[in-house]
Amino acid sequence: MQLRGIGQPSLTGWLFFFKPNCCASIHSFLLDLNILKDKVSKGGGTLTRKAWKGSAPLKPSFSNKRAQTMKSGNWSGYALMNSKRNSFRSISAFWIVPKVQPSRRSTYSSAWIGIDGLNNSALIQTGTEQDFENGKPLYYPWWEILPAPETIIPYPVRPKDRIFAKISKGKGNTWSILLKNITRRWTFKKTTSYTGPATSAEWILEAPSIGGITTQLANYTKMAFKTSRVNSRNPLFTPNNRIIMIQNGRAVSTPSFPNKKRDGFSVAYGSKLPGPPKQQCKRKTRPRYPRP
Repeated sequence: MQLRGIGQPSLTGWLFFFKPNCCASIHSFLLDLNILKDKVSKGGGTLTRKAWKGSAPLKPSFSNKRAQTMKSGNWSGYALMNSKRNSFRSISAFWIVPKVQPSRRSTYSSAWIGIDGLNNSALIQTGTEQDFENGKPLYYPWWEILPAPETIIPYPVRPKDRIFAKISKGKGNTWSILLKNITRRWTFKKTTSYTGPATSAEWILEAPSIGGITTQLANYTKMAFKTSRVNSRNPLFTPNNRIIMIQNGRAVSTPSFPNKKRDGFSVAYGSKLPGPPKQQCKRKTRPRYPRP
């Protein structure tokens, strides 16, 4: 079982790029650190989690060769697959951080883009966490390369924040990870080594794992992945690329059909099929008339 946890993020390994007038964002970040005190303990100069929490490769709900939609116990969203090695060299998307609903039990959700994990145990990914744990909501950004644990990006994320994420391959085994919070005006960049086969690409809302067991999915209501790209091109999604999450015998997270451009989709908590995201309206401009 490949797990994602709060590992040993060295501050020297983080590169943050701030824009001017970010005092409010820094204040928000300090508030986030106070929230995280309940979740992590500091020891030996690194952050370590008391209970290991992680992402896992796709866990099929059941095998049905005739099914046109994939089903999983931990993933929901869209995925592309190609048996040829290094078929996928880049992936990107925009999304809005969803707000989780309160629950009696602790519940969890991760929104991310990644390469691999669909048909193998490798995975490079980055995204945002939306949990309701021990009676409190918890939001934070992260990146990860399996089998290493998750690394938290210590910078603020809140519901309704607009996120852009991109993972791309450089020379040899060099890959770049970029996560940008457009709303709070911060950008995280990481260059690292990755040796996975790059035979699948995913846009996923996941129920992560704790102690090797898939968690109960948080009620995130609804979210959407927009302007998705793979190898710098429109992925041209089809309904066959969909993954529905099944827990305890029922659908708990359901993706929509693709939008008209076939580069975006919605995913909603529950079994009801959501509508695809609406196309962004173009700004109206006043007609220009020639000068007399």
